[in-house]
Amino acid sequence: MGCENCGDSNGKAAGCKSNGGCSSGGCNRMNVYDWLANMPLTDDSCRVIEVTFNNGSRKDFFRNTTTNIFEKGEMISIEGVSGFDVGSVSLCGEAVRLQMKKRSVDETDPAMKKVLRKANDRDLQVYEQSKSRERATLVRARAIAKQLNLNMKMSEVEIQADGRKGTFFYIADDRVDFRELIKIYAGEFKLKVEMKQIGARQEAAKVGGIGSCGRELCCSTWLTDFKSVNTTAARYQNLSINQTKLSGQCGRLKCCLNYELDTYLDALQGFPDNADTLQVATGNALLVKKDIFKNIMWYVLPESSKQYPLTIERARKIKQLNMQGTIPDSLEPIDLSTGKAKEIESGFVDLVGQISLKTLEKTERKKKQAHPGKGYMQQNSPPQQGQGRGRRDPRGGRK
Repeated sequence: MGCENCGDSNGKAAGCKSNGGCSSGGCNRMNVYDWLANMPLTDDSCRVIEVTFNNGSRKDFFRNTTTNIFEKGEMISIEGVSGFDVGSVSLCGEAVRLQMKKRSVDETDPAMKKVLRKANDRDLQVYEQSKSRERATLVRARAIAKQLNLNMKMSEVEIQADGRKGTFFYIADDRVDFRELIKIYAGEFKLKVEMKQIGARQEAAKVGGIGSCGRELCCSTWLTDFKSVNTTAARYQNLSINQTKLSGQCGRLKCCLNYELDTYLDALQGFPDNADTLQVATGNALLVKKDIFKNIMWYVLPESSKQYPLTIERARKIKQLNMQGTIPDSLEPIDLSTGKAKEIESGFVDLVGQISLKTLEKTERKKKQAHPGKGYMQQNSPPQQGQGRGRRDPRGGRK
């Protein structure tokens, strides 16, 4: 299960004892770092452990009623539906209480299932046999759903370790009557069938992939709760409303549009309100965009495609004059080519482009001009042929 970056010659993750739960996230999706692993055990220690199934696509909590102390990455047998299931320990110790609080799970819930034992060779053998059936079961399940003309898409099939239960994950826009489908699945696969409907974002998390940023998808690595995303977030960040660029692999708007939204909303509070239109002698200037990094507002005049940058103070002053019934002669935009924009006070510092190679070259050239005889090549170059070292002068120098 080890990935190429952390795997050893045997295919297992080196360094971490989880054999596939490295910090890169490629081995085990939704991996959580246990930063309380070194805390000593006490009588009040958490007896609940977090177990992951199907390579991190599903997690659940189980009560450890045994005397064994499990570590992250160990395969254990837990209670299932009319049997047992096998999963990998993803988190244990005091950090589990934080995860349970995050998911609103009661630690003292009597309905919580229990840990049976550490998975033995027999359990692992049955587990591998059940997992090997999932691919063929998924293909057959899709064919049966198509024959019944059901408007649904079968996304994934997860079979319990003992082979008694199968969970079928599907996607559907409308409500689907799958009562006849369950009967066919139960007779075809000899399983206790459970149907679970998921959304497009959950399907992308199960499939995984690489995003446009070059990293693994957030939903398949660390993102667990999916918040609603709308085009308003793109408008606040001055992004072009292009459905192709703003959509992720799930076909919905990218979740990362909400990451910096609060920062933009805080920065936009310093801009004047109701300044979308400014009246000047040449016409009504319409607001095009706001630059929160330089505190500049860009306007365009009618019958002209040229954009004029205005400071926040100038835009606020023109708006006050308009409210008093006064129309100024011009916008008085700032000239960005002369460097006047640098005098604008901004709470955000743009460090990109302040240091360039040309600046370093000029500094190196000035040093060489100031000390022409102290170059590296001149200090370490050997004497040319026919040029002696010279004889020593009695006064301590050389001739």
